[in-house]
Amino acid sequence: MQRRHFLAAGGLAALTPALARDAEGTAAAEVPPGLFQRVNFRIDGLGLEPREYATLLHEAASERDIKPDHYSNEGLIAELEQQFATLLGKEAAMFVPTGTLANHLAVRKLAGDGRRVLVQAESHFYNDSGDGASTLSGLNLVPLAAGRSTIGLAEVKAWVERSAGGRVPLKAGVLSIENPVRRRDHEMVDFDELQRVCAYARAQGIRLHLDGARLFNLPLHSGHSIRAHAALFDTVYVSLWKHFNGASGAMLAGDAAFIDRLYETRRMFGGSLPMAWPVVGIVPQFVDGYEAAYAQSWRAAEELIALLRRDDRFDVRKVPGGTSRFLMSVSHVDANAFAKRAKAHHVLVPHAVPGTATLPMQVNPSILRMPVARVAEVLIEAAAGR
Repeated sequence: MQRRHFLAAGGLAALTPALARDAEGTAAAEVPPGLFQRVNFRIDGLGLEPREYATLLHEAASERDIKPDHYSNEGLIAELEQQFATLLGKEAAMFVPTGTLANHLAVRKLAGDGRRVLVQAESHFYNDSGDGASTLSGLNLVPLAAGRSTIGLAEVKAWVERSAGGRVPLKAGVLSIENPVRRRDHEMVDFDELQRVCAYARAQGIRLHLDGARLFNLPLHSGHSIRAHAALFDTVYVSLWKHFNGASGAMLAGDAAFIDRLYETRRMFGGSLPMAWPVVGIVPQFVDGYEAAYAQSWRAAEELIALLRRDDRFDVRKVPGGTSRFLMSVSHVDANAFAKRAKAHHVLVPHAVPGTATLPMQVNPSILRMPVARVAEVLIEAAAGR
């Protein structure tokens, strides 16, 4: 090979330098000092630092002919749009710079004259979008399933009937579902109930949107494929940075008629970046191999959990119906001091949930950068004050 690099199949070598081998099995080029070492339990993806992202972008641009886009059209962006449309089983997809905007554009167009939108009370769309749906698009969000991830069929029926039976009859135009649900420790929506709810909504003429920011984690835990989840909905959004390590970005997919002319609405909302390719230039390196890397990450996490449970100071528990998170607490240890000691050895742990000693630990492929026994050793020594 004339250029030895560390972007092997599926991007695994980029996240695990030990896997960087060429076709003959010899070590590839050395990773720049201080880069690609951290195991990061704080975030969905690898949490790349600027130098790391720049290194990977340079490698990507050197190894393949990245075609630039023009105002988020054509070039690499068009290639990714086609790739994600295929992965999601939809006719078309459109790049959007943020997931917040992707959700908004989808629900806005789906709603039509049905301005009442049914959402989970714990969803990102309801809690973390600054009332953008109502302020910018005149939508009335109706929160259901408070304190839960799964909206029950009875709840949906009750609101549909209530909306239609008022003195001024109103139509529920959209049902928007986030799955998995971040505010519920990344808990899944029950798939069987989701099928029932979506079938009922379709029969009532209600359009369906999936906030699937973390959709690619679901198959491992739910037993249902990406396409099986996406097929229940008219539109689906997936994040390009949470799993695939872009600097930002999202894909919004649906049928071709829906995506048609949505580019103009994206531009109206200021979402057509003049040059989007640097934001997603490394994404192709991680897409095809993500599900395998995530499964491998959870095998490592299971091994780590077993090692930590041997130490009485650690309480480690799974999230019922969970996906990418486990919960950990360390007794008789100051959480900030614990985190600082672990960070000194390249293991980043999250801040404790306010008012508790619980650390919400994110499982992602960065765990593959270090032998599991060493990760456990770092955490145990940090708990011991070393």
